[in-house]
Amino acid sequence: MQSQGYRIIPVNPALNGATVLGEPAFDDLASASAAIDLVDVFRRSEFAGAVTDDAVTIGARYVWMQDGVVDQAAAQSAQDAGLGVVMDDCILRQHKRRRGG
Repeated sequence: MQSQGYRIIPVNPALNGATVLGEPAFDDLASASAAIDLVDVFRRSEFAGAVTDDAVTIGARYVWMQDGVVDQAAAQSAQDAGLGVVMDDCILRQHKRRRGG
């Protein structure tokens, strides 16, 4: 996605302070230094609710839960807060499909 012009802001407590994909990694969404439009959840389903709550708190517009990540309550919570939600799908695969690549 980065090669397609999207800025990726890594959020991972284990990588906090490291540089990932040329960007500084942050401990949590609230610590990120830039506005975040879309939160891409690469965590097991049982952690999706907490990530979704954080996405709502920071004012993200979308939550995308990757392949295998399913949490109906988290999705409903995000939708109730006005966020768009995609669940159990790969953002890169969808991007390529929509761009014909």
